[in-house]
Amino acid sequence: MEADSNKAAPAIDVTSGHAAAAEADAGHHGQPAWRPAPVVAEAVQKLLAARLHLAEGEPRAGGTAESDLDLVAAGKLDEQTLLAVYAEASGLPVLDEQEVRDVVYYPEVTYDFLATMNCLPLTWSTEKVLIAVSSPYQAGYLAHVWRTIYEAEALFILARRPFIERFLTALYDNQRRESEGLLQDGDSEQALRDLAKEAPIVRLVNDIFNRAQEMGASDIHVEPTEMDVAVRFRIDGLLQTILRPPKNQYAAIASRIKLLAGMNIAERRLPQDGRIDLPSGLNPIDVRVSTVPCMHGESIVLRLLQKDAAIFDLDKVGLLPDTRADLERLFSLPHGMILVVGPTGSGKTTTLYCIMNILNAEFRKIITIEDPVEYQLEGLTQIHVRAQIGLTFANGLRAIVRQDPDVILVGEIRDRETAEIAIHAALTGHLVLSTLHTNDAAGAFSRLLEMGVESFLISSSLLGVASQRLVRRICTVCGGSGRLPEDESRRCRNCLGSGYRGRIAIFELMTMNDELRHAVNAREDSTALTAIARKHGMRTLKEDGDLKVAKGLTTASEVTRVCMLDVGDV
Repeated sequence: MEADSNKAAPAIDVTSGHAAAAEADAGHHGQPAWRPAPVVAEAVQKLLAARLHLAEGEPRAGGTAESDLDLVAAGKLDEQTLLAVYAEASGLPVLDEQEVRDVVYYPEVTYDFLATMNCLPLTWSTEKVLIAVSSPYQAGYLAHVWRTIYEAEALFILARRPFIERFLTALYDNQRRESEGLLQDGDSEQALRDLAKEAPIVRLVNDIFNRAQEMGASDIHVEPTEMDVAVRFRIDGLLQTILRPPKNQYAAIASRIKLLAGMNIAERRLPQDGRIDLPSGLNPIDVRVSTVPCMHGESIVLRLLQKDAAIFDLDKVGLLPDTRADLERLFSLPHGMILVVGPTGSGKTTTLYCIMNILNAEFRKIITIEDPVEYQLEGLTQIHVRAQIGLTFANGLRAIVRQDPDVILVGEIRDRETAEIAIHAALTGHLVLSTLHTNDAAGAFSRLLEMGVESFLISSSLLGVASQRLVRRICTVCGGSGRLPEDESRRCRNCLGSGYRGRIAIFELMTMNDELRHAVNAREDSTALTAIARKHGMRTLKEDGDLKVAKGLTTASEVTRVCMLDVGDV
């Protein structure tokens, strides 16, 4: 069952202190918003036995919130799906977390009680209270407590456990720690390890990873500020703030990430690098972790790399049919060099791995040398550059050519030595693929010449240069409006209201011909080379983007944004 199939939660004005929902005491289709605990437990148990046994291999003997969370912790079930099961069994709505702007602190209840029951009052008037719960098992008991002690009718809405714990810590535990003098600036390494292993922190960090993967984020930024911690995801190339845990959770969050990444928990003064091999209920991911000290702690950036080889599909990159045919002709040749150029984050490595995935066969020896090895493909010999021990791109390439390879992938050409070795490999019977940081295809020739490579070597070895950028795709659900077609007042969750979901590449592919070779040997400038290539049918990045706009894949403003960035880089 998909989370999107959940019944819609009532609209909540959490800043007013009152349930602004239209009749929040009614559930779905006129059902009451809560049921006695035994009825809920029986319904949930039956539903879990019917559905969740798929995660364990046999039907479950019973149902409890703790046993359900065991499945989540084991990665056999994501919590959003669990909430969907709860919603169907209990009739309770599921909270739209994106609609929650703030939550009020109510001193009438204690942190210990709310944490034990894992519930959070969202709104509370004299007669009614709306309570977020992570499971419906305790709904009857909580209703009894509020009715008998506070003389208020309890209404319930389902929310993920990390969401509830985050606000409990921000509002209630912070108050308790301040009153009891438990907040400390200096923590020992053992204290940090203990913090990192606390169940709420483990769940919070796991939730950050899960949400990042579900939302298609490429990077996670954890940035401490003076008042709180900003957790931002880079989605489709742009950063978005997803949540802001309280500042008193920062040490535990940072320690948890460092512990997973095999880093020194106690070191906060120097930059560190680490790696997390993260299993997931969706696709396993490889996480590269980098920390640097900053004003209010350490800035932590996590790069998420998918391990699923299925993502390396040339059909999904965005090549138009004629461009793809020209590119396939180039990498089907037995020897020569192909370059993919563009700035950092333009998808160059992904395109190269799509090509490698096609070339990968038992009868071919394929060796890569990269810094770092971003993706792992079975059947390839992959080498990680280690400059500190002398294993540079140049030294690695020298060794690779003695390994009888058919195809060589060089992560990046950075200097003359690497360029010349790669070119000589291309001239002596190897297919060489690599990247350069230039703004357009013609700029690759100028960059190689600036490195000191002879023009005749470039013209005789280079098969073609592909320049690419990534533009955001129009969301297929909302059609680019950012709103749901059936209810324009509600933001589209698929694209988070941006109107875009996912990215597609725009290309210019410059293939070598006799006129271009002559111009390269004559050291013609980039403008002249581009003019010659266009005369022979090359489309520029902007022209390729305009064609994709005409096909309804992206927007003119998005193409202009990306192409204008290139103009500013020149």
